Amino acid sequence: MNLSKSLVALAAFLLLSCSVNAQANPDPSQPVGLQASSLVIQLEPNEKIWSGIITDGHKMPYTSGYQFDFYADNQGNQTQPLLLGNQGLWVWSEAPYAFEVAADKIIITKARGLVKHGRVGSSLAEARNFGSAEFFPPSGRTPDELLFAKPQYNTWIELTYNQNQADVLKYARAILANGFPPGVLMIDDTWQENYGVWNFHPGRFPDPRRMLDELHQMGFKVMVWICPFVSADQSRLVHRLLKDKCFLMQKNSAKTTWATATDPALIKWWNGYSALLDFSNPKAVRWFNEQMDRLVKDYGVDGFKLDAGDMQYYPPDALSHQSVSPNRQCELYAQFGLRFPLNEYRACWKMAGQPLAQRLRDKNHSWEDVQKLIPHMLAEGLFGYTFSCPDMIGGGEYDSFQDLKKFDQDLVVRSAQIHALMPMMQFSVAPWRILDAEHLAAVKKAVNIREQFTPEILAWVRQSAKTGEPIVKSLEYAFPHQGCEQIKDEFMLGDSILVAPLDRKGNTRSLVLPQGKWMSDDGKTLAGGSTYSLEVSIDRIPYFRLIK
Repeated sequence: MNLSKSLVALAAFLLLSCSVNAQANPDPSQPVGLQASSLVIQLEPNEKIWSGIITDGHKMPYTSGYQFDFYADNQGNQTQPLLLGNQGLWVWSEAPYAFEVAADKIIITKARGLVKHGRVGSSLAEARNFGSAEFFPPSGRTPDELLFAKPQYNTWIELTYNQNQADVLKYARAILANGFPPGVLMIDDTWQENYGVWNFHPGRFPDPRRMLDELHQMGFKVMVWICPFVSADQSRLVHRLLKDKCFLMQKNSAKTTWATATDPALIKWWNGYSALLDFSNPKAVRWFNEQMDRLVKDYGVDGFKLDAGDMQYYPPDALSHQSVSPNRQCELYAQFGLRFPLNEYRACWKMAGQPLAQRLRDKNHSWEDVQKLIPHMLAEGLFGYTFSCPDMIGGGEYDSFQDLKKFDQDLVVRSAQIHALMPMMQFSVAPWRILDAEHLAAVKKAVNIREQFTPEILAWVRQSAKTGEPIVKSLEYAFPHQGCEQIKDEFMLGDSILVAPLDRKGNTRSLVLPQGKWMSDDGKTLAGGSTYSLEVSIDRIPYFRLIK
């Protein structure tokens, strides 16, 4: 080989050294290509790292020692196989990989595909915007704008496992009677006959078409909860779905293949043990679409809350029609929502940039979880899930609401105030049921403040659909290298509105303002580059508009 050819070969090697190429894996449960080696990416001095693990948003930027494996683990929320640094670093793979953050480097292991990395600019925003454009470009579409324009209402906390026609209508009427505007109403789990039997339960919903008509007349659009599980005791349905061996995940054994399996795998989930639809088979996809289309046609359902779909429910010992990873099954499930402008997801993989409404996983009725709302929402926006909702106001874990004596009225108000200037806000527990007059008035004031900002929120929603830009952003994203990377209780709505709600018990908080001139919600002008102490009355949402 002559010198010129040697230089070309060396250049090609150096170019490829920024990636790790793992061969296609015939068994997605076992890593190949990096089993005996790893990729080490050096960090710049003082560089901080974020990742697309939404549930760990409160831990970002990471401290040394943080580690995670994207394979088969979405932590109950969205994930995106992207790492970002606030000095321009990006890391991406189409397939799962594991990583560890050390003091001066990132260590990549267990890569199941090509891992790419590089640097663009010198900030978190520049790295993120490159990743968005290159790997998950925006679709140009938004979910139904009613999800953003008005509050959402979910029947879960009020009715839990007793969804029924009389109480759904009672809840909807109470929304209007207490001065809240109609919006999207979500009827949660147990409206249906059974898992996989997607008909309104005839005992609890004697006339669902009339119910839907009445809700529409009140001004609501209606979504219903749905999941990919099939109750194991639905013998006729399971037999029909197994008839062509095309619908359900199959039970594995030492000598079984998908072609020879005869029994469905029973998957443990939060509602017991069920069979599970296999979306790697087009016939299962078609059947599930038919169920949703029938609900739209026969009852007037407007859209769907598509729950579950988590990677953990697709274990390696269950057989699928195609050899796909649990991550891919999660991704395939999320694609159903693209057919319906009214949709909601909690578990997703690689669906950033798409017109899907994303909700944070259920939070407890606790101040600890209230303090996670902002950093988790910032993580969603940073990693491309920009059409997002911070769970349910006051918490979505129904166990938290079983004892009325344990309600914290301040917590419900402060949670509502965090929601108010986020892309979406969602009620479930009825504030008129659990709050006194002062606290209820504070919640209604938060809704009124949101109404004032709705045109700007909608403008940013439409902008995000075109450019992929986050609707809410961290201060480090918007004001790089001003020492704001650890601020997790403030956020930017768009480019010019800084929101600093109170996320803990009390009525005071510390405020950091980046450089610039700011006008506060109470009319005061404040100089940026400083820290302030704020008095935050129970009905106040502190926000600041950048005026210079």
